[in-house]
Amino acid sequence: MSSSKPKLCNETHFKAFYLDHIQAVSNFAYYKCGDNAAALDFVQDAFAKIWENCAKIDFSKAKTYLFTTVNNLFLNTVRHQKVVLSYAKASPYLDKTNQNPEYLLEEEEFKKKLQSVIADLSDDQREVFLLNRIEDKKYREIAELLDISQKTVEKRMSGALKVLREKLGHENF
Repeated sequence: MSSSKPKLCNETHFKAFYLDHIQAVSNFAYYKCGDNAAALDFVQDAFAKIWENCAKIDFSKAKTYLFTTVNNLFLNTVRHQKVVLSYAKASPYLDKTNQNPEYLLEEEEFKKKLQSVIADLSDDQREVFLLNRIEDKKYREIAELLDISQKTVEKRMSGALKVLREKLGHENF
C-alpha cells in the first residue's frame, strides 16, 4: 500500500469518508427497512464497524464495505424476525384463544428469552444458526455461502447450540 493513499484510521479521512457517504448509505438503509430509526441504527453500526476495522479496510473498498455491512445488518434483523415467526408458527396450539393465560404468558416470556439468547450469540454463530434453522440450509450450503469450511460451520453451530442449551435449558434444544 502506498503512503499517498488515504487511511481510514486517520480521523480527517474517516470524517471525510463519513460526510461523503452518510446520505447515500442512510437512504439505502431506509429503502431496505422502511424505518428511519432502524435505518439510523444500521448506519451507525456500520460506521462503527468500519472505524473498529479501519486498519484492515482498503480505503478504495471502504464504500463497498459500508454498504455491504448495512445490508448484512438488515439481513440479520430479518433472519431474527423469521426466528420469532417460526417459533410462533411451531407452537403446538393453533387456536390460542382457548389457552390458559398463564401458559400464554410463559410462552411469550420464552419467546423473548429465545430472541435475547439468539441476539447474544456471536455474529458467526448467529449467522450459521439462523441459516440452518430458519433458512433450512445444510452445513455444506452454508460453508459455500460464507466461503468457510464445513468444519467451521459445524463448530459454529455446535457453539451456538451449546449457548442455547446453557441459557434455555436442555429440554428446549
